[in-house]
Amino acid sequence: MSKLAEPPVEVADGYRAGRTLPLRVELVRQLKRRRTLVMGGVLLALPVILLIAFQVGGDPGGNNNRVNLMDTATASGANFAAVNLFSAAGFLLVIPVALFCGDTVASEASWSSLRYLLAAPVPRARLLWSKLAVGLTLSLAAMVLLPVVALAVGTAAYGWGPLELPTGGSLSTGTAAQRILIVVAYIMVSQLVTAALAFYLSTRTDAPLGAVGGAVFLTIIGSVLDEVTALGDWRHFLPAHWQYAWLDAVRPQMEWSDMIQGTSISVTYALVLFALAFRGFARKDVVS
Repeated sequence: MSKLAEPPVEVADGYRAGRTLPLRVELVRQLKRRRTLVMGGVLLALPVILLIAFQVGGDPGGNNNRVNLMDTATASGANFAAVNLFSAAGFLLVIPVALFCGDTVASEASWSSLRYLLAAPVPRARLLWSKLAVGLTLSLAAMVLLPVVALAVGTAAYGWGPLELPTGGSLSTGTAAQRILIVVAYIMVSQLVTAALAFYLSTRTDAPLGAVGGAVFLTIIGSVLDEVTALGDWRHFLPAHWQYAWLDAVRPQMEWSDMIQGTSISVTYALVLFALAFRGFARKDVVS
């Protein structure tokens, strides 16, 4: 018995699925939101807060017998920027990534506007691609904003100079700028897991706080598990194990091995979670 042919789907003249919900429109919408402005203000304030702390506290090295990157904070603007990244990479930079990627879809559901977007009609895959692209763009902007502001503040306070290394020696200003770019790029890649977690949760819940908080919580759990030495080599499969691999970029001779391993772990986890988000949302019954 032959199957009846399905009737062709009619669309309005001029309708193009790829032109719905343009990235520019979505980006402007997200930039105008209060949480974006607040997060930008926090990142702008951090270098100033650290500068005041160093001015009040004096020598950042203190009485610590261990030499680390923090001890060189006041050596130059480049050092101050590197120290800001070191201070923020573990937790503070997790928050904007989770916020921008986790709040994006869930917030539409909480406002009861998600179904209206899909009825526009915006294809579900197109909606997610637009939301994800803008979320990752804002996350990258946060990663870049912090060192740029820190470099400006540090240069004004401590002058323009080479990047003094805690192990001895220094990097010229040109080389230091390249290394800081590599550091920012690696931190962004390492945060892809948090972004993917937040985005996946955002497609599964109507509560933005649940998506953002869940991603931050799971990221913290990963960092805690990495401290459990009893896990042995199993820790190598945790993205948190490689989150500070970028410190190899502030050595006289760069080493890529740890950053390559960290990148492969982060990208693998992120691709799986992004795929699950798209697959689940395509089958989800959207009623909000």
